[in-house]
Amino acid sequence: MELGRRDLLLTAAALLAAPTIGRAQAAGDRKLGYAIVGLGYYGLNVILPQFANCEHSRVTALVSGDRAKALATAARYGVPERSIYSYETFDQIRDNPDVDVVYVILPNSMHAEYTIRAAKAGKHVMCEKPMAVSVAECEAMIAACKTAGRKLMIGYRCHFEPFNLEAMRLARSGAAGKVRYVVSEHGFVQRDPSKWRLKKALAGGGSLMDMGVYSLQAARYMTGEEPVAVTARESTDRSDPRFTEVEDMIAWTLNFPSGAIATCQSMYSANQNHVLLMGDRGRIELEPATRYDGNRLWTGRDGREQEVTAPPAGPGKTQFAGQLDHMAVSLRTGAEPIVSGEEGLRDLRIVEAIYRSARDGRTITL
Repeated sequence: MELGRRDLLLTAAALLAAPTIGRAQAAGDRKLGYAIVGLGYYGLNVILPQFANCEHSRVTALVSGDRAKALATAARYGVPERSIYSYETFDQIRDNPDVDVVYVILPNSMHAEYTIRAAKAGKHVMCEKPMAVSVAECEAMIAACKTAGRKLMIGYRCHFEPFNLEAMRLARSGAAGKVRYVVSEHGFVQRDPSKWRLKKALAGGGSLMDMGVYSLQAARYMTGEEPVAVTARESTDRSDPRFTEVEDMIAWTLNFPSGAIATCQSMYSANQNHVLLMGDRGRIELEPATRYDGNRLWTGRDGREQEVTAPPAGPGKTQFAGQLDHMAVSLRTGAEPIVSGEEGLRDLRIVEAIYRSARDGRTITL
């Protein structure tokens, strides 16, 4: 059943670049409107410029605690001043018919609050990863959206990134044979101790709650399985002012029903972006694996023997535009997003088990 779900995920993602989207557009010519909640680096410099590449999505509202920044951004993207909200006036978004989807791009600890408030305001929700800081919060977010009859999608952009999609397809096709082992490592050097990602109250944790999500996701979508056990350990220099509240490096091993094993790491003290799948007939390797651009893919028997060019994502498409438009198409067609709230919940259940294993020094059965 799980393999079938993952195959469906791959097929659905691939269809983003196919002519079937044109039929979805024919169901209504109006591009669906997004309210961007949070004008930090990712929202301002990564997501907002991507609407220019979207076929089915546009930005129609902004939510920010910085009025001057919001006004300047609104002028740049053609958002009317009446569609600028503060966090205090956010709930008034229910009265804005131009907003179909609220995209929550805030510190992790704020995801649950604004997802639930958006659902209560009658809006569909795209929420950045990690979905929340606990399983309980994830469950509350899913329940709020179901009660309101609204869709919830998590911002797992790599499910729309051409090289990752091609790597998944190769793995499913048996290009490497029976999957035996996956290595998934993600990290960067977080130098500034003042960053919110190093504050437990805002981030919910350290590198695991940030780069670790990429490592965990890749292990799951490359194997096409759900892990049954996890063993983890942490390595953090608590005398380092960056890591007084959260972990630096954490490593974990996942055991899968087929007998495959994944070894994963996340870190805030070294740069790494790498995914390697090894099977009994060869290997599939991504490095860089999950960057915003410049990812590369290789296959081979025991090394990088052939570099693979991923199929094009479609005219003007990027992983970000693909993600935004997928939500819009899901709303038009009534389909469930391929990375729904349930997918985010699955990750947080494993994340909690990783932390528990590292703390208790034992294997946790999932």
